[in-house]
Amino acid sequence: MVYDSNGWFDTAFAPAPLMLILRGLGARRSVELSERGWGLGIGIVEVPLQTDADADALRAVVAAAAARGLVAGAGTIVDAAGVRRAAECGAAFTVAPGTDPEVLDESARLGVPHLPGVATPSEVQAVQRRGLRWAKAFPAARLGSAWFRDMHGPFPDMRFVATGGMSAHNAAEFLAAGARVVAVGSAIEDEAQIPALAALVRDR
Repeated sequence: MVYDSNGWFDTAFAPAPLMLILRGLGARRSVELSERGWGLGIGIVEVPLQTDADADALRAVVAAAAARGLVAGAGTIVDAAGVRRAAECGAAFTVAPGTDPEVLDESARLGVPHLPGVATPSEVQAVQRRGLRWAKAFPAARLGSAWFRDMHGPFPDMRFVATGGMSAHNAAEFLAAGARVVAVGSAIEDEAQIPALAALVRDR
């Protein structure tokens, strides 16, 4: 089963090369930081969904995003039940740390755009075989920026979101190496990094 989410992610990531990940922060803080990100021009927010508190945070961010005409998604989706729970919370998309056929199939069944995680050429090839050209490269900081340059040789049509260990300090390096989007988390809480994040959006 194949679900073509390519067009959805093309549109979602077009305005800015950044995505915001808010893990385990609770509903109130997640909305506060989402608002900060949206104010900078970061349009896509992911809330990892692992606990009931995360589900509450996701619902709150989804509602706040909708009020702005934006959407939010769920991360750390590792099984079909997680896809269903994310959809029930109103997530517009899901993200996984790895590539799981069960998750891909359930996403396809529900029509929820899914961003699978990859770290090896075999995983990239498996994702591409499913008709997808967007994937999450994780853990990006450990893979290194050269990984993105190397992957574009055999897989020139693939588009990667660099996730894991990303900040305003190394985002430009990874974007220059070929990552289409960099996902940041704690950077949005660091006042010292805000100007650099804003510049990445402004200079898109």
